[in-house]
Amino acid sequence: MKLNRLAILIKGAGEMASGIAWRLHKGGFKNIVMLEIAAPMAVRRTVSFSECVYDGTKAVDGVMAVHAATAPEIDRALTEGKIAVVIDPEWQTIEDRRPDVVIDAIIAKKNLGTRMDEADLVIGLGPGFCAGSDVHVVIETNRGPNCGRVMYQGCPEKNTGIPGTVMGIDVDRVVRATATGNFIPFVHLNDRVEAGAVLGAVNGVPVLARVDGLVRGLIRAEIFVKEGVKIGDIEPRDNVDNSLVSDKSLGLGGAVLEAILSRYNV
Repeated sequence: MKLNRLAILIKGAGEMASGIAWRLHKGGFKNIVMLEIAAPMAVRRTVSFSECVYDGTKAVDGVMAVHAATAPEIDRALTEGKIAVVIDPEWQTIEDRRPDVVIDAIIAKKNLGTRMDEADLVIGLGPGFCAGSDVHVVIETNRGPNCGRVMYQGCPEKNTGIPGTVMGIDVDRVVRATATGNFIPFVHLNDRVEAGAVLGAVNGVPVLARVDGLVRGLIRAEIFVKEGVKIGDIEPRDNVDNSLVSDKSLGLGGAVLEAILSRYNV
């Protein structure tokens, strides 16, 4: 089967899902549909195709995605060499389009209902999936020596709850909601901030930066959040281009590519 004919459906269109879609698209797969919720909460919005739900289109590192609301719009996007993003939290598109490959890249740390019978090849990213049980293949997402490993049997490492360490910083670079309510930002993506800076507020409660760095990720204004949920990300390094797909999502995209090529012997 030719790569550009293989129908691939990705659940989620946030940072990691977008990195996977980007790598597959650059690798020659041109029939990619992504499913999202009506109000996506992507943190690293510069590299998340989910942004086209709000803006109609979204380019990530040279690859274009468009919001498609109907089957003809999906077909038109694919014909034009773009990725189609559909608002479909119930995953009805799987039944409608019968894809060859389904990739659950929501990164919810649990299985929200993905099944092995959804496609010829079903791939799950991270904790919550077991290869040979609910999916055919699992990709390890935990940073470390096994990140990006393709597993055909068994389960990945459990969720540690601790983000990857950057310049010796882990939990402090993650920005979390200080209350439950709508988030109001006071800064913008790519702003430079110092520790203690007020990044915004949730229900009147200030959200502070805990480290110096670049505002690499921040959810959209007026998004409703629950206390403690991740709403931003501070990048302490000075040499990171926020417009490019991250190293981790590139690695996960490569792992998914390996799983697909292995299955179809391309």
